[in-house]
Amino acid sequence: MDAIFNQDGLREVARLLWKEGKQKKVWAFHAGMGTGKTTFIHALCEELGVKDAVSSPTFAIVNEYESPVAGVIFHMDWYRLKDEEEAIQAGIEDQLYSGSLCLVEWPEKAPGLLPDDTFHVHMEALDENTRRLYTLKETEKKLT
Repeated sequence: MDAIFNQDGLREVARLLWKEGKQKKVWAFHAGMGTGKTTFIHALCEELGVKDAVSSPTFAIVNEYESPVAGVIFHMDWYRLKDEEEAIQAGIEDQLYSGSLCLVEWPEKAPGLLPDDTFHVHMEALDENTRRLYTLKETEKKLT
């Protein structure tokens, strides 16, 4: 998938991404600061029927939501983690391997904890209002 969108197209891109990745339980969102990872995850959770307030788990590390479509969703923000050991101490592995949908911001902080079948989502800011979101096919991942 490769999509260029602004705020008006956010929910549609979230819907299309869910269609592509719904078989995967762990999604890793790769993007720089201020790109809109949390905003996108909020739109995805709305698409999945989450009624809870969706917010950045920067300080809590993990927020838990309930979806009528996806069941339990763990929204993780690993930005403040120092390393994989700190993630393990925080119990991240239990959630990653729980069978529930896990949406991970800043997966670069503990990449060794991600399952092999993680769905990698890349985002970039093209300008102040426009974002690009893309995923790579398995063959492309091996080449990069």
